[in-house]
Amino acid sequence: MKRIARSAANKYEFDHRHEPAFSVKPGESFVVETEDACNGCLRSADVLPLPENLPFTDATPARGNPMGGPVYVEGAQKGDLLAVTIEQILVDDQGMTAIFPGTGPLADSAKWRSAAQPYTHIIRHLPGPSGTMRDGEGVFNDRVRWRLQPFIGTMGVAPEREVESSAVGQGPWGGNLDCREFKQGATVFFNCYHPGGLLYLGDVHATQGDTEFYGTADETRAEVRLRCAVVKAKRAAFVRVEKPESIVSVYSYRPLEQAVESAILDLMSWMVEDFGLTEREAYMHACINPEFRVHVYQMVRIGRIQYTAGAEIPRKYLV
Repeated sequence: MKRIARSAANKYEFDHRHEPAFSVKPGESFVVETEDACNGCLRSADVLPLPENLPFTDATPARGNPMGGPVYVEGAQKGDLLAVTIEQILVDDQGMTAIFPGTGPLADSAKWRSAAQPYTHIIRHLPGPSGTMRDGEGVFNDRVRWRLQPFIGTMGVAPEREVESSAVGQGPWGGNLDCREFKQGATVFFNCYHPGGLLYLGDVHATQGDTEFYGTADETRAEVRLRCAVVKAKRAAFVRVEKPESIVSVYSYRPLEQAVESAILDLMSWMVEDFGLTEREAYMHACINPEFRVHVYQMVRIGRIQYTAGAEIPRKYLV
């Protein structure tokens, strides 16, 4: 099986000029080993997120979220959708989260001064019943544990002309979306702009709460296995996700309400175009169906990063 080693997963731009790591046929599985979002610099609680410990922050935007890629998918062309199925995510035996000075919603807070100080917290990862991290636990402290729910935080293809950063780049081609739907068993759809699609990914999170409020989740190293397919002559407004029991439209924008509205409208379009619902039926589902959901995956005050929302509906309503 073709593999990108962690030492080679060191791209910081979605750039069509990068030489592909390798090419794969549709349906061929491959593996990407990823480094954590802070380039492995904060693997101990006594190493604080300060500039002297984070050399990658000298750049603007910072060289965070290292990625593996690009992967060239045979048959993908501009105007197609690249369908990326996430077969497995195995995380490292630890992750970290960090509060960076001067960033996030409490950066200038008088009330929450202690919470806003530079801080590194290590989260131990324990194997689950399978003996792997696939169903493992995260140890927050001596009293609190939770189930690991790993996903890929940064994933996408090379945009058409521009070069976008792995740290703050977002668009219909993907990017740093921190969308919890990019998990094992899901298929994620990206618009293609170049031959081969040119897929990049990194920034795996072992867990994350809605909004990723202060900007870092449970950032961890991981090994990700994927396969790709090509949907010919098909476009999406932004990024779409198919899960076994539901479909999700994802959108990034500011203000947040615009991201939410755009995600809902694209979900409605998807319901009409691919599942045969009438426009009125799709509109009404988004308003009165008690299982229709809106998610706020990312609402982080860092640079020019936009807010990422998703609109979801169970498949049982699409038949």
